[in-house]
Amino acid sequence: MRTVIALASVVIKELYRRKDFYVLFILTALITVVMASVRFFHDEKIARYLKEICLLLIWVSALVVAIGTTARQIPAERENRTIFPLLAKPVTRWQVVLGKFFGCWLACVQWFQALWLHWIMLGVVVAMVLLGSIVFAAPSSNGTICLIIVVGILLLGRYLNQIALKEPQPLGTVVYGLYYLIPHLEWYDVRDFVVYNHPLISWSIFALASLYGAVYAGLLLFATWLVFRRKPLNL
Repeated sequence: MRTVIALASVVIKELYRRKDFYVLFILTALITVVMASVRFFHDEKIARYLKEICLLLIWVSALVVAIGTTARQIPAERENRTIFPLLAKPVTRWQVVLGKFFGCWLACVQWFQALWLHWIMLGVVVAMVLLGSIVFAAPSSNGTICLIIVVGILLLGRYLNQIALKEPQPLGTVVYGLYYLIPHLEWYDVRDFVVYNHPLISWSIFALASLYGAVYAGLLLFATWLVFRRKPLNL
């Protein structure tokens, strides 16, 4: 476990050096200041509108940092040939995968339930992009493909079961199967609960959503390890 923690700390330190962290920190600080001043307007609609914009910016910026940071991890190690001394420590490939995952995931953590659910969703995204970094050759192609998949799930994932009912067979069955196969990231977008001051989410649903995300992230990490252990490290 110490090895995994050490690898995760290296990922976070690398993020500091690349200045991504500072951009996100400054953006988050500015957004927090704006959110703290919404009462200045003495208008509930304006305050709600500002909250929605601020939360959306935090949500999107964290998602972009998660994908961008994760996409370059293993390809950069292979390109710089630092993967060879790393695996000679000895460090197993499973420890490399876990270290990269936790480093990228911890780098994304910035109302408790909304924050936690968003962080769980980012864990699934980080695991997905980490798998893509093994499958796809370039970080740019991996980041782009994963971003398209994530945006597609967020926009269309919840409607696939309704689309399946309108499609002829066997296409309807395929679409319906896809609905149950993909991780439903849109379930973790609870910004409206914060903006419109909804009651707290039921803790049983909260726990199930956390477990659902943990299972998907675990499956994606396991798939990453299976592919990584069979992949030659030469360029």
